[in-house]
Amino acid sequence: MPLWKRLATNARDRFEAEPPPLYLTSRPVNLGMILGERLALPWYRTVFTNLGDVISPEVLPPLELQSQPEDVGELLADQLSRPWYQSFIRNLADQIAPEHQSALPLSSKPVDPAQSSDYLYAPQWSALLDVPKLFYPDKPKDARPYYPAFNLEPPPAPPKPPELSSIRRQQIEILTRQKKRELRFSHMREAVWISCVVTEIAFLVFYFSH
Repeated sequence: MPLWKRLATNARDRFEAEPPPLYLTSRPVNLGMILGERLALPWYRTVFTNLGDVISPEVLPPLELQSQPEDVGELLADQLSRPWYQSFIRNLADQIAPEHQSALPLSSKPVDPAQSSDYLYAPQWSALLDVPKLFYPDKPKDARPYYPAFNLEPPPAPPKPPELSSIRRQQIEILTRQKKRELRFSHMREAVWISCVVTEIAFLVFYFSH
C-alpha cells in the first residue's frame, strides 16, 4: 500500500465514528484478583482472607465439562492401595478362568524365521519385499593358482634408540626424585589420616562403653 493511501486510511479511522464492538463467541471467566494486586496487599489482609475461606468457604458452581468421559480402568494408585492377597486372588482367577477378548486386527503378515539375518535378531529387508528378486552372477574366478613370492631377504634390524643427552638425563633424574618425594608424602598423609580415624573410633567405643 502506498504512503498516501495509508495516511488517508489512518486519518479516516481516527476521525470517523466509533467502530462497532467485537462479537465475542467465548464466555468471560472470572479469574478473581490478579496476582500483582494480591502481592501488593498487606500481610494482614491475606491472613483475614484465609481465615474467611476456612470459616465460610465460597461455594462455587459445578464445573461444566465439555469433554467426554472415557473408561481407563482402575487407577494405578487404587491398585497399589489394595492388600497383596486381593491381587494374588485376582491373578489366580485370571489363570483359572481368563477373560476372553476379541482377536486384534493385524495388518502385518508373519515372516519366516529362516530368512532372518545371522548378525541381527531381525528379518532381512529383502525378505519383506514382494517384488521379484534379481540375483547377479558371481564374478569368474581365476583358474591359475596364486602363490605369493617368497622374500628370502632377512628383515631389517630395528633402529637403535637414540642416546639421551646429558641434559635430558638430568631432567629425567630430577623428575624421578620429585615423583618419589610426592609418593613418600602421600604415604605419610595416608598414615596420619588412618591413625586419626582409628583414634577417633577407639575414643567413641571407649566413651559409649562406659
